[in-house]
Amino acid sequence: MSDRREFLKTAATGALLVGSQATLAMAAGVDAPAKAGRSRVVVARDTTLNGVLDEKKVLALLDKAMASYTGREKPVEAWKRVIPAAILAGETIGLKVNGLGGKGISTHAVLIAAVCERLQQAGVKPGNIVVWDRDARHLAACGQTINKDDHSKVRVIGNDVFGYEETETLCGTAKIKLAKMLTEECAMTINMPILKDHEMAGVTFAMKNMYGVVDKPNLLHSNNCNPWIADLNALPQVHKRVRLVIGDALASVAQGGPVFHPEHLWYPNALIVGEDRVAIDQIAWEMLEARRKQAGLQDLAAAGREPKYIATAANATHKLGTNDMARIHKVEV
Repeated sequence: MSDRREFLKTAATGALLVGSQATLAMAAGVDAPAKAGRSRVVVARDTTLNGVLDEKKVLALLDKAMASYTGREKPVEAWKRVIPAAILAGETIGLKVNGLGGKGISTHAVLIAAVCERLQQAGVKPGNIVVWDRDARHLAACGQTINKDDHSKVRVIGNDVFGYEETETLCGTAKIKLAKMLTEECAMTINMPILKDHEMAGVTFAMKNMYGVVDKPNLLHSNNCNPWIADLNALPQVHKRVRLVIGDALASVAQGGPVFHPEHLWYPNALIVGEDRVAIDQIAWEMLEARRKQAGLQDLAAAGREPKYIATAANATHKLGTNDMARIHKVEV
């Protein structure tokens, strides 16, 4: 059996370290057993950033987040806790970024560089790291330059080049095609969304970022994207291969998203790390609502954009995680 098939077999059974939130917390010796059974989400902040994204400070913030999440203080050891053996043995790991909002509000290049640096220090070869999104324009908004073939460097490739599967996949009642970067090239993908208000979904972060893996996301936007976001994340190709979230909340827009509106820009100065995509989006929603209240904006329910897809993702049909704060172990560092 190949490394890729062995990886997927292990991931499907939940035995893989990054496949089980409870397993990771217990193995790392973090607040166990008192916090056992709760989804651990780390919110790491550096309030001195405020839009000035110094490389050393962002790297230090990433290290702080990963140390808190894994229980390993040394960065290389922390990363080895979340990188499967198949990746270290030569399989490809992807970073699914988000450049839809344009240069002003996309996954920040300095954070992408920090993750790539730590992955390489943990033993992943540069060419086995692929930064990807829908197309070259979105990648450019994230400060990335296309690199399709040079394996001596981190590769940067859009779905417009790498393509989509020929066979359609049923997502709810919609027929879509999934990106081959997700289903064929990358044994594992790290989800690197950016926190934003969304004109339809209310909040776009971990789960909504997966719209960048389908050929026709326009089919998944009715009814405030509910249940479409949950349906998409429940697909085995997405659920099993996209396990870790390193969410960019260094800057955000609290109104007018998902595109950039500088008048609504604010700086949470945070990274949000975890595996439970539902819990992460629940926390992101609370952060966004707090900012909207502070800015004198109506809450998302009153605006007709409550992100009901989060509860849908947590329901008995989808079982993607929890939106119950009593079952979420939120750690702020």
